Formats: sequence, structure tokens, C-alpha cells
Amino acid sequence: MKTELTELPLDQVRTLLAVVDEGTFDAAAAALHVTPSAVSQRVKALEQRTGRVLLVRTKPVRPTESGEVVVRFARQLARLERDARAELGLSGAGEATRVSVAVNADSLATWFLGVLTRVPQEPRLCFELRREDESRTATLLREGLVMAAVTSSPDAVAGCSVRSLGRMRYLAAASPEFAERHLGGSLREALVRAPVMAFDRSDDLQDAFVRRLLHSRTGASAVRHHVPTSEGFLASVVAGLGWGLIPETQAEPFLADGRLVQLAPDRPVDVPLYWQQWKLDSPALVAVTEAVTAAASGTLRR
Repeated sequence: MKTELTELPLDQVRTLLAVVDEGTFDAAAAALHVTPSAVSQRVKALEQRTGRVLLVRTKPVRPTESGEVVVRFARQLARLERDARAELGLSGAGEATRVSVAVNADSLATWFLGVLTRVPQEPRLCFELRREDESRTATLLREGLVMAAVTSSPDAVAGCSVRSLGRMRYLAAASPEFAERHLGGSLREALVRAPVMAFDRSDDLQDAFVRRLLHSRTGASAVRHHVPTSEGFLASVVAGLGWGLIPETQAEPFLADGRLVQLAPDRPVDVPLYWQQWKLDSPALVAVTEAVTAAASGTLRR
């Protein structure tokens, strides 16, 4: 007869989280002050109870898709427990609450740091910001590694709420010298040959821009330079290393003083951004969400 799942034993859930965070069963045992055998038995019992494999036994171990669900639950449970202890005035209530957020590099360099100044002094918070491309920040949320994320996906991760923040506008730009040397004549033909900047190997923004401009599958030139910081990317374009798409707020001063020229003034690229967070009634998350939406409304396009 099939056994109906009624609850997830908290000691087993916390043990699974410890194994994922520590990377091995032995390290988790040391962190929990139990034997490795006890850790193994708890994880096996939880897998039997859920009827699913929760861990891939590699080094370090990693959660399966089902394991990610349990890990996310464990982190949310820990968050609620800390909030409850703070409200009850129990030991540790005076400690600052850690809020982990995934943010894309361009938001971090342009508007997101203003969030930190908008958060009220109470409750006391400290931030753990994880920089990741906006198309991949939702993955960190799905894996339970962060409590909230700035993402380009409007589809809510399971157990999360989502709201629109606005659109970050990008402008295709280059230094005047670079434009004269590489982009003379037909811009459409030149862009598939001219050296181009990219944030990393996953950055598709410049290729998508060229494909839209040409109405074809042809992307930007294979001659490209990877610079994985927002500030370094901008400096590289200004220095004439290649052309690239730059956040409007970063590009404006350089366009105004002539250090950059816009390549296609009538073709800006707008990237929609969303705020996704755990569905928790947490004072810390409420405070951060209010600050994020306020900061975004003053910078991003609606």
C-alpha cells in the first residue's frame, strides 16, 4: 500500500541542506556535530520518504531537481526561524539579517547599489550580492542559493512572486576613432566584421542586435573581446577596443563629450527586468523589495 507523505522531518531537511552547503557528507557531519553515518542515514530516509533521489553523489555533491526543491524549502525555513527568533527577542536577535540577492552586472553598476541606501536601518540587514547575467539569476533563485533576484524572466520560479521593475535601455556605441576605422560605409555590413565587445561567452546582446538590424541569423563579428565587468566593458569601448551595447545611463556622459558616438540612434535595445523573491512574510524581504522597486522606478524606463 502506498504511504502518503504527510511531512518533511526537519532534522532530515536541515541535514540535506548541510550536505549541499558543505559539499560532502563528512564535512556536513562535522558542521552538524554528528557522525557521517548519521548524515547518510538521514539523507537516505528523506529520499525514501519523498520517493526521489535528492543528491547526486559527486564531489562536491549537488542536488537533483527534486533536491533543489527541498534545499529551497530548507533555506526558507531557516529564514522564517531567524525572523521568529528576532521578533521573540531570543538570543541572536541583535544580529544583522543576511539577505542574499542575485543581480546582473549592469544593474549593479548603474542603479542597484542605490537600493542599499534606501533600506531602513531597522531591521538591521547585511547584503550578500551575487553577480550573474540577468538571464541566469533565476537559476540561483530556483536552486535556493538566493532569496531574491533581478532577472529578465517574467515567469515566476516555483515558490516565488514576480513583479516588473522596468526596462534597461542599451545604446550601440563606439569611439569616434573606432567608428571611422571600422564602421565606414554600410553599418549593417560593417558590424558583422568589426571587432565587438562581449561581457562573457554567454553574452548574446550584441549578436541579437546585429540579427535584428540585418533581419537575418547573422550575428556580430567572430573577432570579439570578453570583458566581464560593466565598468571594464565601458572603458574598453571608450578605448576603441571594439563596439558594444552600453547602458544608457553609462553612455550618456561619454556621448555628450564626444568620447563615444552612437551607431544606430533609432535602434536602442530595451531589456525588461523583473524582481523575483521568495513568497515569505519576512520583514527583511519586505524592506528590500520596497527599496528595490523605489530605486528602479527612478532609473529604469517604464
